[in-house]
Amino acid sequence: MMHSRRQILVKSPDFNRTIALQLDPAQSVLTLSGITSLLESSSSHRNSLSDFCVALDGKLLNGSTRIQVSKLPSFSMLTLYPRLRGGGGDGGATGAESRDCYLNMYAEKKPDKVDRNEQRLSKWLNCALSNEPLAEPCVIDLLGNLFNKEALVHALLSKRVPKQFSHIEGLKDMVNIKLTPVAGSDGSSQDTTSSQFQCPVSGLEFNGKYKFFALRRCAHVMSSKALKEVKSSSCLVCHADVKESDKIVINGTEEEVSSLREKMEEEKAKLREKKAKLREEKAKLREMKGVSNKSQNGTAVVADTGAKVAKMADTGAKVAKMADTGAKVAKMADTGAKVAKRQMDDGNVNGNGITVKKFKAADKVPVNATKEVYASLFTSSKKKSDFRETYSCRSLPLGRN
Repeated sequence: MMHSRRQILVKSPDFNRTIALQLDPAQSVLTLSGITSLLESSSSHRNSLSDFCVALDGKLLNGSTRIQVSKLPSFSMLTLYPRLRGGGGDGGATGAESRDCYLNMYAEKKPDKVDRNEQRLSKWLNCALSNEPLAEPCVIDLLGNLFNKEALVHALLSKRVPKQFSHIEGLKDMVNIKLTPVAGSDGSSQDTTSSQFQCPVSGLEFNGKYKFFALRRCAHVMSSKALKEVKSSSCLVCHADVKESDKIVINGTEEEVSSLREKMEEEKAKLREKKAKLREEKAKLREMKGVSNKSQNGTAVVADTGAKVAKMADTGAKVAKMADTGAKVAKMADTGAKVAKRQMDDGNVNGNGITVKKFKAADKVPVNATKEVYASLFTSSKKKSDFRETYSCRSLPLGRN
């Protein structure tokens, strides 16, 4: 029986080219170990087959795989894939790894080491709030922290003061300071590697290597060394009186900051007590003023009532006076009426109130006539008397008969 010869083409990274393996025609079953022996007999293969994953026509082979040679095509492709070291190509742990390496993958990363020198310079040369270089005008809080005044005021106005500076509530919690620029500098340089300020007495640089104090009364900043060497109860620059309580250490230690915090709390407590006393005194004054106002109001009401009564009395008097005047006017009118009536009776006034001259016969005496005789002819010329005539008789007046 004739057996057709079959070839297996092998492709591997170790080979510069694809090689061909001739299968024995009498061989009926092909295993992984058989393929291994064929490859090891090849002088061009340098590594063991255990370092590779073997795939025949795309199907992975293992130690238990048995292939019927008769079912293989005339040409088959055997591909060798390098195994990952320490594993089986499944992504598992390698021999180089350990439990410590695994735990370090999930452990918190340690912060990078901070250069203490840079940290010190940043604290002394920059604003504690904005981290910008210090520039006039500068201030400190009651705990000795340095600030650019503009940055701190802006934070207060916008209500964005960090929690660590919550003790700063307004301008009363700031202390203005006067920093002395280094010779040849105006203090406005943006250099953050060297100090731009110094002690005005000793010349020590304001960079954190030396202790500095700020004087609350005159705002000057000078080194502790200068204050110790030149003992004085006044400022060494402006000669203003300085007390020990006026000194505020700048960027002090934890103990110094704690002492300053206690001092600050005591001052605020005293200020609160003072304000409370002022409020009580104002309340008492308001209460006393209220009582005084009430008494004054009562007196004013009585006085006002009396004034009103007096005014009413005066008005009554005026009314009475007017009534009296009216009575007088009425009396005068009555008198006038009587006079007018009398005049009318006498014939001196007519009905329209016009005065006319009464006719008298004696005024019109004819020529060669006696005045008395002529007047006797007219009744208007007769004198009035109490004599009264009746319809039945005419009595002569007394003295005529």
